[in-house]
Amino acid sequence: SIRLFQGGKMSLTKSLSIPVRTVLLTLLLLCVAGRASAEMLSGSALVEHLRQGGYVLLMRHASSPAALPDKHSADPQNTALERQLDDRGRSSATAMGQAIKRLGIPIGAVLSSSTYRALETVHLASFGAAKTYSQLGDGGQSMQASAIAGQSDWLREKVSERPAPGSNTIIVTHMPNIVASFDGVASDLTDGEALVFQPKENGKSDLVAKIKIEDWPSFTQKQ
Repeated sequence: SIRLFQGGKMSLTKSLSIPVRTVLLTLLLLCVAGRASAEMLSGSALVEHLRQGGYVLLMRHASSPAALPDKHSADPQNTALERQLDDRGRSSATAMGQAIKRLGIPIGAVLSSSTYRALETVHLASFGAAKTYSQLGDGGQSMQASAIAGQSDWLREKVSERPAPGSNTIIVTHMPNIVASFDGVASDLTDGEALVFQPKENGKSDLVAKIKIEDWPSFTQKQ
């Protein structure tokens, strides 16, 4: 209640107890709703949600050394002598794909950078045929700052697009692209790690999980 002094006397002017309670309750509900929409998933709960489809996995390509191979060390298919996966990258990508298949997680659309190391990740994980986009690549500039200009909005839009019913979308790209689009959650992303987003009806998406590439096989042991 509010009391004002008038002519030296205090008088009751208006009670705001009901509106104040309404405002406080509304704020509380908004806070709860915000926390619920950002609830993080892990372990078996995450696997069960992915089995239902409806998620977008934004993934950094698997481990790849910065040094370019020469014609003697390059894979036979790597005729342009681009960066390629190392032994750890190849084995982790393969293990990830095997785990996803064993867990029964449906993969629908696959979007990828056209770089050799990104497509090698897609191939070894057996994700299926990938559609390449220049916005996911490095522009042939080894991920200099100029190579990611204008790509952030495009990537955020793709992450917010709902997958086909009963499937999940996988996007394979490069660290600078992911950080430029999702800096607050991606600055510590490791090779092959994925951010899992749930697209919403409002054209946005919620981050619900972060999965290191080496953690995928461990999910199969908990089923």
